Order: sequence, then C-alpha cells, then structure tokens
Amino acid sequence: MAAVSYRRVLLKVGGESLAGRGGYGIDPDMADELAAKIKRLKEYEVELAIVIGAGNIWRGEMGLEHGMDRATADQMGMLATVINALALADSLERIGIVTRVQTAIEMRAVSEPYIRLRAVRHLEKGRVVILAAGTGNPYFTTDTAAALRATELDADLLIKATKVDGVYDDDPEKNPAARRFDTLTLDELIERRLRIIDLTAATLCRENGIDVRVYRMTEADSIYRAATGEPLGTLVRAR
Repeated sequence: MAAVSYRRVLLKVGGESLAGRGGYGIDPDMADELAAKIKRLKEYEVELAIVIGAGNIWRGEMGLEHGMDRATADQMGMLATVINALALADSLERIGIVTRVQTAIEMRAVSEPYIRLRAVRHLEKGRVVILAAGTGNPYFTTDTAAALRATELDADLLIKATKVDGVYDDDPEKNPAARRFDTLTLDELIERRLRIIDLTAATLCRENGIDVRVYRMTEADSIYRAATGEPLGTLVRAR
C-alpha cells in the first residue's frame, strides 16, 4: 500500500464533475464515476471532506446579466450545491462509503447543519463529509468556502479539481505557449495574480499553512494520486 502524505484532505470539485451532456444537469453515471475515485482514496484511510460547486445547475453570472440582485443570485447557487451534494452522497452510499451532508444554510429535512466539531467527529469516524451551501453568505465563492472549511477542519491539503492540468502563467486555452508550474508558493500565486483560486481563498490557505494541489479532474486515480503526494498537476505550497 502506498504511503499517504496527508492525514486529512479537503476536496473542492465543481458542479461540472456531475454534469451531463452540454455541461448541465446531473448525470448519475458521472456521479458514480466521481464516487469511485473517492472510494479509492478512502481505502487508504484518509479523512476526506468535500466542497462541491453548482456550475452544472446555476451560475450567479447568469442572473447578474439579466439584472438579478447579486445576493439572490448567490443564494440560488448555494441552494444548487445542496442538490449536487445529495446526488454525490447517494452515489457514495451505494458503494459502501458512509457520508454526511452538512449545509451552511439550515435545511434539517435533508441534511445536518454545518457544525465544525460535528464535522470533525464524522471525519475521525471515517465518514466522508460533503459540505454544501458555500459559506452560507452571498459574495463568497466556493473556492473561499473550501479554503475556510479546510482551515476550520484542520486539513493538511486542499485539492482543487479543475478542467486544466495545473496552474499556468497564462490561460492555456488562449495561449498555447503558456507555461505550467510543477510547484510554486501561495505568495507567488498571489503576486502573479494567477486566478486558479480567488485571492481570499489563497490568502486563507497561506495564513493557515494549507498546501493546495491543482489538477485535472478527469485524470485516472486523480484524487488518490494527489493525496499520496504524486507529482500530479501543480502543488501550491503554503510556505
């Protein structure tokens, strides 16, 4: 069995990881595929919390373009993350992974409210904790929610699964000559204004000593490989 480099990990995944054709909605096969990747990691007894986005259901920018109030648009996005969390929890439970969904906006009929010490106890008991509804407040991204929860739960690593295979010095989709970093520090990330995670999230991780691993979600065994310290994507070091 490979050595695991991190005891407690927070995984941030976009809602697109569950999306069907066209990048929208929930495809049960995609949810099952993500669950299988998570199960591979849990075989190594890593404590895992997950923050999930909602881009497959709702993006706040869509509402803003039509004159919607920003707080309302963000609240809709937070509620959409709960739908994704329940879908992922169901896929995990069906393959034997015990989960708990906790939400920053209370909805006790479908989830637990987010309580830090309760989440820690679930992690210590080997349960996967899926954290939905962001921070519970508008104007904050799911990146910031992930960094905040990673800090509160004393995670050793924040893994961000993206569409690209790491952090680049420019947009690789627009600039074929863009250079990918194997490693850099959060200070360098902030100074260079590399927007793979937002400034608030990067600052939280830097101030609390949390490394960030950025990689392409579709890579085989990606979550397991990131947690075992393989050279996957880009490692953004806190120090």
